[in-house]
Amino acid sequence: MTFELDGPVLEGTLVRLEPLEQRHAADLARAAEEERGSYTFTWVPTAAEVGAYVDAQLARAATGRLAPYAQVATSTGRAVGATAYWDPRLWPDGERLCAVEVGFTWLAGPAQGTGLNTEAKYLLFRHAFEQWDVARVDLKTDARNARSRAAIEAVGARFEGVLRSWSQSWAPGEDGRLRDSAMFSVIAEEWPQCRTHLEKRLARILERRGLGPAQR
Repeated sequence: MTFELDGPVLEGTLVRLEPLEQRHAADLARAAEEERGSYTFTWVPTAAEVGAYVDAQLARAATGRLAPYAQVATSTGRAVGATAYWDPRLWPDGERLCAVEVGFTWLAGPAQGTGLNTEAKYLLFRHAFEQWDVARVDLKTDARNARSRAAIEAVGARFEGVLRSWSQSWAPGEDGRLRDSAMFSVIAEEWPQCRTHLEKRLARILERRGLGPAQR
Protein backbone atom coordinates (compact mmCIF):
# COMPACT_ATOMS: atom_id res chain seq x y z
CA MET A 1 0.00 0.00 0.00
CA THR A 2 1.41 3.41 -0.96
CA PHE A 3 1.88 5.82 1.93
CA GLU A 4 -0.65 8.65 2.05
CA LEU A 5 0.10 11.92 3.86
CA ASP A 6 -2.90 12.31 6.14
CA GLY A 7 -2.34 14.05 9.47
CA PRO A 8 -4.70 13.17 12.33
CA VAL A 9 -5.91 15.49 15.09
CA LEU A 10 -2.99 16.10 17.47
CA GLU A 11 -4.03 17.13 20.97
CA GLY A 12 -1.90 19.07 23.44
CA THR A 13 -2.48 21.11 26.58
CA LEU A 14 -2.16 24.52 24.93
CA VAL A 15 -2.91 23.72 21.31
CA ARG A 16 -4.97 21.24 19.31
CA LEU A 17 -3.92 20.69 15.73
CA GLU A 18 -7.02 20.03 13.64
CA PRO A 19 -6.94 19.12 9.93
CA LEU A 20 -7.69 22.40 8.18
CA GLU A 21 -11.25 22.93 6.93
CA GLN A 22 -13.28 25.89 5.72
CA ARG A 23 -14.99 25.97 9.15
CA HIS A 24 -11.73 27.41 10.48
CA ALA A 25 -11.79 30.33 8.03
CA ALA A 26 -13.64 32.83 10.23
CA ASP A 27 -11.26 32.32 13.14
CA LEU A 28 -8.22 32.49 10.87
CA ALA A 29 -9.47 35.70 9.29
CA ARG A 30 -9.64 37.26 12.74
CA ALA A 31 -6.24 35.83 13.74
CA ALA A 32 -4.57 37.05 10.56
CA GLU A 33 -5.42 40.68 11.33
CA GLU A 34 -4.02 40.68 14.87
CA GLU A 35 -0.65 42.43 15.08
CA ARG A 36 0.76 41.75 11.60
CA GLY A 37 4.12 43.38 12.36
CA SER A 38 5.97 40.07 12.72
CA TYR A 39 5.16 38.87 9.19
CA THR A 40 8.03 40.66 7.44
CA PHE A 41 9.35 37.53 5.72
CA THR A 42 6.28 35.28 5.98
CA TRP A 43 3.19 35.52 3.82
CA VAL A 44 0.07 35.41 5.97
CA PRO A 45 -3.32 35.95 4.29
CA THR A 46 -5.35 39.00 5.13
CA ALA A 47 -8.88 38.48 6.39
CA ALA A 48 -10.19 38.93 2.85
CA GLU A 49 -7.77 36.32 1.51
CA VAL A 50 -8.38 33.57 4.07
CA GLY A 51 -11.14 31.77 2.16
CA ALA A 52 -8.98 31.46 -0.93
CA TYR A 53 -6.00 30.52 1.25
CA VAL A 54 -7.89 27.61 2.81
CA ASP A 55 -9.08 26.48 -0.64
CA ALA A 56 -5.49 26.56 -1.91
CA GLN A 57 -4.22 24.52 1.04
CA LEU A 58 -6.97 21.95 0.55
CA ALA A 59 -6.11 21.75 -3.16
CA ARG A 60 -2.49 21.06 -2.23
CA ALA A 61 -3.70 18.43 0.23
CA ALA A 62 -5.64 16.72 -2.57
CA THR A 63 -2.35 16.16 -4.42
CA GLY A 64 -0.95 14.22 -1.47
CA ARG A 65 1.86 16.73 -0.92
CA LEU A 66 0.43 18.59 2.07
CA ALA A 67 -1.43 17.82 5.29
CA PRO A 68 -2.57 21.27 6.52
CA TYR A 69 -3.64 22.06 10.07
CA ALA A 70 -5.41 24.81 11.95
CA GLN A 71 -3.72 25.63 15.24
CA VAL A 72 -6.54 25.85 17.79
CA ALA A 73 -5.86 27.41 21.19
CA THR A 74 -7.40 25.05 23.76
CA SER A 75 -8.05 27.96 26.13
CA THR A 76 -10.56 29.51 23.71
CA GLY A 77 -11.35 26.83 21.13
CA ARG A 78 -10.43 29.38 18.46
CA ALA A 79 -8.09 28.81 15.52
CA VAL A 80 -5.15 31.20 15.93
CA GLY A 81 -2.88 30.07 13.11
CA ALA A 82 -1.91 27.29 10.76
CA THR A 83 0.84 24.77 10.10
CA ALA A 84 1.33 21.67 7.97
CA TYR A 85 3.23 18.56 7.09
CA TRP A 86 4.68 19.15 3.64
CA ASP A 87 6.81 17.57 0.93
CA PRO A 88 6.72 13.89 1.96
CA ARG A 89 9.62 11.80 0.67
CA LEU A 90 9.19 8.04 0.56
CA TRP A 91 11.57 5.13 0.77
CA PRO A 92 12.08 3.34 -2.59
CA ASP A 93 9.32 0.82 -1.78
CA GLY A 94 6.79 3.68 -1.85
CA GLU A 95 5.07 2.29 1.23
CA ARG A 96 6.97 4.05 4.00
CA LEU A 97 7.65 7.69 4.72
CA CYS A 98 11.35 8.56 4.87
CA ALA A 99 11.19 12.31 5.57
CA VAL A 100 8.71 15.15 5.80
CA GLU A 101 8.85 18.91 6.24
CA VAL A 102 6.99 20.93 8.86
CA GLY A 103 6.10 24.26 7.33
CA PHE A 104 3.41 26.72 6.19
CA THR A 105 3.42 27.87 9.82
CA TRP A 106 2.01 31.12 11.15
CA LEU A 107 0.42 32.32 14.36
CA ALA A 108 -1.59 35.40 15.27
CA GLY A 109 0.60 38.03 16.92
CA PRO A 110 -0.90 37.58 20.42
CA ALA A 111 -0.36 33.78 20.21
CA GLN A 112 3.35 34.13 19.53
CA GLY A 113 5.62 33.56 22.50
CA THR A 114 2.89 31.78 24.48
CA GLY A 115 4.15 28.22 24.09
CA LEU A 116 1.72 27.24 21.33
CA ASN A 117 4.48 26.99 18.73
CA THR A 118 6.65 24.87 21.02
CA GLU A 119 3.84 22.44 21.74
CA ALA A 120 2.72 22.32 18.10
CA LYS A 121 6.25 21.39 17.00
CA TYR A 122 6.41 18.77 19.75
CA LEU A 123 3.15 17.19 18.58
CA LEU A 124 4.18 17.24 14.91
CA PHE A 125 7.66 15.87 15.56
CA ARG A 126 6.38 13.16 17.90
CA HIS A 127 3.81 11.92 15.41
CA ALA A 128 6.31 11.94 12.55
CA PHE A 129 9.00 10.04 14.42
CA GLU A 130 6.89 7.72 16.57
CA GLN A 131 3.94 6.93 14.31
CA TRP A 132 5.37 7.35 10.81
CA ASP A 133 8.88 6.27 11.82
CA VAL A 134 10.54 8.93 9.68
CA ALA A 135 14.31 9.27 9.41
CA ARG A 136 14.15 13.06 9.27
CA VAL A 137 11.94 16.12 9.78
CA ASP A 138 12.87 19.22 7.76
CA LEU A 139 12.21 22.88 8.53
CA LYS A 140 13.23 25.95 6.53
CA THR A 141 12.76 29.68 6.62
CA ASP A 142 13.90 32.83 4.85
CA ALA A 143 17.59 33.18 5.71
CA ARG A 144 16.94 36.83 6.67
CA ASN A 145 14.27 35.89 9.21
CA ALA A 146 16.26 35.95 12.45
CA ARG A 147 13.15 35.58 14.59
CA SER A 148 12.00 32.44 12.77
CA ARG A 149 15.49 30.95 12.79
CA ALA A 150 15.75 31.46 16.54
CA ALA A 151 12.34 29.85 17.09
CA ILE A 152 13.30 26.81 15.00
CA GLU A 153 16.58 26.37 16.88
CA ALA A 154 14.73 26.77 20.19
CA VAL A 155 12.63 23.66 19.49
CA GLY A 156 15.75 21.58 18.97
CA ALA A 157 16.26 21.57 15.20
CA ARG A 158 19.82 21.74 13.91
CA PHE A 159 20.94 24.38 11.41
CA GLU A 160 22.37 22.79 8.27
CA GLY A 161 23.22 25.78 6.13
CA VAL A 162 21.77 28.26 3.64
CA LEU A 163 20.66 27.24 0.17
CA ARG A 164 20.91 30.24 -2.13
CA SER A 165 17.96 31.21 -4.35
CA TRP A 166 16.25 28.05 -3.14
CA SER A 167 12.56 28.85 -2.89
CA GLN A 168 9.91 31.47 -3.52
CA SER A 169 10.18 34.62 -1.44
CA TRP A 170 7.10 35.43 0.64
CA ALA A 171 8.38 38.85 1.70
CA PRO A 172 6.08 41.74 0.73
CA GLY A 173 7.07 43.30 -2.58
CA GLU A 174 9.16 40.30 -3.65
CA ASP A 175 6.63 38.47 -5.81
CA GLY A 176 8.35 36.32 -8.41
CA ARG A 177 11.72 36.48 -6.65
CA LEU A 178 13.65 33.68 -5.01
CA ARG A 179 14.96 33.78 -1.47
CA ASP A 180 17.90 32.19 0.28
CA SER A 181 16.54 29.49 2.62
CA ALA A 182 18.04 28.58 5.99
CA MET A 183 17.70 24.81 6.35
CA PHE A 184 17.16 22.93 9.62
CA SER A 185 16.37 19.36 10.56
CA VAL A 186 15.85 16.84 13.31
CA ILE A 187 16.92 13.28 12.47
CA ALA A 188 15.70 10.08 14.10
CA GLU A 189 18.86 9.59 16.15
CA GLU A 190 18.39 13.06 17.65
CA TRP A 191 14.69 12.71 18.40
CA PRO A 192 15.01 11.22 21.93
CA GLN A 193 17.18 14.14 23.05
CA CYS A 194 14.98 16.63 21.21
CA ARG A 195 11.87 15.13 22.80
CA THR A 196 13.38 15.48 26.29
CA HIS A 197 14.34 19.09 25.52
CA LEU A 198 10.84 19.94 24.30
CA GLU A 199 9.11 18.22 27.22
CA LYS A 200 11.25 20.16 29.73
CA ARG A 201 10.62 23.39 27.85
CA LEU A 202 6.87 22.74 27.80
CA ALA A 203 6.84 21.87 31.50
CA ARG A 204 8.37 25.27 32.29
CA ILE A 205 5.87 27.04 30.04
CA LEU A 206 2.92 25.23 31.61
CA GLU A 207 4.22 25.94 35.10
CA ARG A 208 4.45 29.67 34.33
CA ARG A 209 0.90 29.60 33.01
CA GLY A 210 -0.45 27.78 36.04
CA LEU A 211 -1.02 24.61 34.08
CA GLY A 212 1.58 22.38 35.71
CA PRO A 213 0.69 18.83 36.85
CA ALA A 214 -0.71 20.01 40.18
CA GLN A 215 -2.93 22.63 38.55
CA ARG A 216 -4.33 20.63 35.60
